[in-house]
Amino acid sequence: MASSSSSAIVTVAILLALFAGSSSAQLSTNYYYKTCPQVFSTVKSGVQSAISQERRMGASLLRLHFHDCFVLGCDASLLLDDTSTFIGEQTANPNRNSIRGLDVIDNIKSQVEKVCPGVVSCADILAIVARDSVVILGGPGWNVKLGRRDSRTASLSAANNNIPPPTSSLSNLISKYQAQGLSTRDMVALSGAHTIGQARCISFRGRIYNDSNIDSSFAKIRQRNCPQTNGSGDNNLAPLDLQTPTAFDNKYFQNLISQKGLLHSDQVLFDGGSTDSIVKGYVNNPNSFSSDFVAAIIKMGDISPLTGSQGEIRKVCGKVN
Repeated sequence: MASSSSSAIVTVAILLALFAGSSSAQLSTNYYYKTCPQVFSTVKSGVQSAISQERRMGASLLRLHFHDCFVLGCDASLLLDDTSTFIGEQTANPNRNSIRGLDVIDNIKSQVEKVCPGVVSCADILAIVARDSVVILGGPGWNVKLGRRDSRTASLSAANNNIPPPTSSLSNLISKYQAQGLSTRDMVALSGAHTIGQARCISFRGRIYNDSNIDSSFAKIRQRNCPQTNGSGDNNLAPLDLQTPTAFDNKYFQNLISQKGLLHSDQVLFDGGSTDSIVKGYVNNPNSFSSDFVAAIIKMGDISPLTGSQGEIRKVCGKVN
C-alpha cells in the first residue's frame, strides 16, 4: 500500500513537472515555417531600418524583450497601452520615460500582418527583434524559439517589483533573476546587454556622486552632464559602455574591471563579490560571453509563455483584440 501510494505520488510529481515545463516545451524555432515563412525577413527589414536611422534603437529594442519577459513572462504585456479603464506596465518606474521603440514594434507588426494576417504574436516579434538588434550591432546570433501568444492583461505592480532597479545590490540582482529561473551566470551575461545603449542621469546620479568604487576621472566626466541636484538634467544621457556604445562586444566587462561601470547595478558585478570571476572570464574570453549570453537570452525567452489556446494573437500590439 505504501509503495503504491509512493509511486502514485512520484507519478503525479512527474506529471506536474512536465506540465510546468510544457509551455516552453511547445516553443519551436520552426513554429512559423508553414504559416508565415516571411516573418524573419519582414522583421529584420524593420529592425535594420530603425537602427540605420538611430544606432541607439538596437539597445532600446533589446530592452523591451527583457522588460516584457520579467513581468508575467514573455507575453507582450509591456506593449499594452493605458486606456481610461486599463493601466498597463508602461508607467511603471523601470519603464516610465525610458522605454523606447514601441513605434518600431508597431511598424514591424503592421508589416508582418500584411504578409501573414493574424498569425504572428507581438511576443514573438519582440523575441525576434531582440536577436536581430544584437546581430546588427555586431553581436552573436541564435535561433529564436517561437510560438508565444499575447496576453490580454498586464501588471503595473509586477513591473515595479520584478525588474531590478539601477540601484540594485548584487544580492538583489541574484534574487530577482533567480525568481525568473535564471542563474547568477545568466544574470551577469544578460547584464552584458549594457554593452550597448544609454542611461539617463536620474539612473546613475547616485553612483557618480556617492559611490567609492568608481574611477575618479570617469565620475568627473559623467558629472559634467549630470548635475547633483535632483530634478536638474534628469533625462541627460550617457553611454552604458563608454568605449563602444553602439557595438555589441565585451567592452562593458572591461569597464567594470576599470571601475567605470555607469550604473551602481553594473559595478556591483565586479566589486570583490561572487561574480568577479565571471566578469574576468568574459574579459579574457569574449567568446564565452557570447555563448553565455545566447544561452541566457534563450532561457529568458522561455519564461512563462502563453501557448496553445492561452491568450491571443493581437492584431495591434498596443491593445487587446
